[in-house]
Amino acid sequence: MADVNRGNRPLSPFMIGPYYKPQMTSMTSIFVRLTGNAMLVAGILIVWWFLAASYGPEYFATADWVLTSWIGDIVLTLSLWALWFHTLGGIRHLIWDTGRGLDLKSAYTMGYIMIGGSFVLTILTLLFI
Repeated sequence: MADVNRGNRPLSPFMIGPYYKPQMTSMTSIFVRLTGNAMLVAGILIVWWFLAASYGPEYFATADWVLTSWIGDIVLTLSLWALWFHTLGGIRHLIWDTGRGLDLKSAYTMGYIMIGGSFVLTILTLLFI
């Protein structure tokens, strides 16, 4: 194998720190995946709540207490934010699938819209529901 002088570059782009600066597209992509998985927790809690309602009043009281407690409110509010963030990420990918918005400036703009929009839509949903 030829001895190629690669200079003083890192061997892996995943080395965060002085070598690699996280980019908007990579971070929003990671968070879209995380929010998709995190919504499973909310889905399981809601299914548990429905199942508890079918099993009887005492079982439902336990499930209802968990979901309406302060920790349940936090989990469901974060799940609502995750739903909006994940939805906006899907819309961004639909736009990219048409061949639009692939330049760096547009990608960063859409990333900021995803972040800000998810918070705004979460607050609006909480206010109106």
